[in-house]
Formats: sequence, C-alpha cells, structure tokens
Amino acid sequence: MSFCKVSKANIYYEVIGTGTPIVMLHGYSPDHRLMKGCMEPVFAEREGWKRIYIDLPGMGMTTDYEKINNSDEMLEAVVELIHDLLPNERYLLVGESYGGYLVRGIMREYHEQILGAAFICPLIIPDKQNRTVPEQSVVSADKEFISTLTKEEQEDFSSHLVVLDEYNCHRYTNEVVAGQKNADVEFLEKIQKNYRFSFPVDEISFDKPCLFLLGKQDSMVGYKDAFDILDKFPRAAFTILDKAGHNLQIEQANLFNSLMYEWLDRLEEIND
Repeated sequence: MSFCKVSKANIYYEVIGTGTPIVMLHGYSPDHRLMKGCMEPVFAEREGWKRIYIDLPGMGMTTDYEKINNSDEMLEAVVELIHDLLPNERYLLVGESYGGYLVRGIMREYHEQILGAAFICPLIIPDKQNRTVPEQSVVSADKEFISTLTKEEQEDFSSHLVVLDEYNCHRYTNEVVAGQKNADVEFLEKIQKNYRFSFPVDEISFDKPCLFLLGKQDSMVGYKDAFDILDKFPRAAFTILDKAGHNLQIEQANLFNSLMYEWLDRLEEIND
C-alpha cells in the first residue's frame, strides 16, 4: 500500500508495470478499482507501460482531504501527486467520467508534459441540469439471470447498466459499487456545490493522440455534449458505442480493449 502526502490530502495509489507512465483517474464516488478493472486487461500482453492508479480525495483509501473544498482544489491535489511521483517525466492520462474532467484540467496547464489522453464517458458539463442526456433504458437483459436477483439488486442494476447480464452485473458490483461503499458522501456533496472549475477548461487545443469513448445510452453524462469539444482534439478517435451506458468499459469490454489497443498503437508510433 502506497500513499503520497500532498498539501491537502494523503493520496492512496498503486503502481503496476514499468515504462511510460499512465495516470488513471476514476469518476465521482468509486475508487481506483474501477480503472484497474478495465485497464489491466488492456496490458495483459503489452509491456512498456507503468500504470498508476489513484484514489481521488473523498474516495477509496485516500485520507486527510478535509481541506479540499471544490474541484479546483481536487485538481491541485492530483497535479501535486503527479509532480511528486513523476518529476520531470512525460506521461499519459486516462480519465473516466469526473476523472475525464480532471484530465482536461491537467491538460490546460501541463500539455507539454502529456503524451496523450483517453476519456471514458467523460464529464463535459458539470451542471447536471445543463447536460444533454438520454433517458435511462435497458437495451438487453438476461431474463433468467434477472430472476435470480433481489428486487433491490434489479433496481440498482437497471438504473446503472443498460445491458443486464451476469458478467456485467458482477463486474459493476466488484469494480464500481465496491468502491462507492467507501466514499465520503458528506465530503462529495460539499464538492458538488463547487463542482465546476473556476476557469474555462476547454479553451486549449491538444494535438497528441487521444481517444474518446462515449455510450449511446449514457444517461449520466450523455454523449452529445462531447461534440462541442471535438475540434479541440485534432488527433482524437471519437467513438460512440451502442449497448453502452455510463459503464461502457464493462458493457462493451471487447470493443473497449480493441480501441484502447489502437490508441496505444498510435502513441507507440510517435514514441518509437
């Protein structure tokens, strides 16, 4: 177990592998297990990449974060951690949901050090009422499996997943819900009152290899708002997947892996 003490938090992190660093930022309320669950299979047969998984303040095993009051300060804590762990190194970023918002915050200031970025169902618009999102829907369900669930489980899965089967529900439980159980709800509610950065985050262009993975049925952050920043990423693959909600990395695992491989291929071409 490793911790990095920064000004306003003691951040838990795990490092796997060696090579070019990739910093993984999960979304709001889960912990590093969300990113580890979807990203480690990508590297099962791929060497040369050092994966750094962290627990954001208020989530997972990170402690001493009470002085953080808004997303600006959340961003500062993550930047400080990166500079402590990777002094003068270049690195990649992968962000899921709120983590994708933080990635763009890091990019705005430190784009020279960043080699590329991948976004999984990224948060584009912090204010929930201003997002363009579809209604939550279930696209397909394994009725036999559903019949084995309690009413509470059925309600939980059908409000967070769009493809209900044993594989998806098992991974969602172990990679998402398990982390959410450790979240400091009171702290997260405080941050949500100052959820938006105090600066315009999507002003700069970033011309290195990127990947945007968006769920057609994502009722949390949607996919349409991401079109507004597409022109800022001239080297981004921009993929909207069907049968994919806000847990796209689970519901479309094979496509997720393939698209991540392709992103890493593009990065390797540049860095060879």
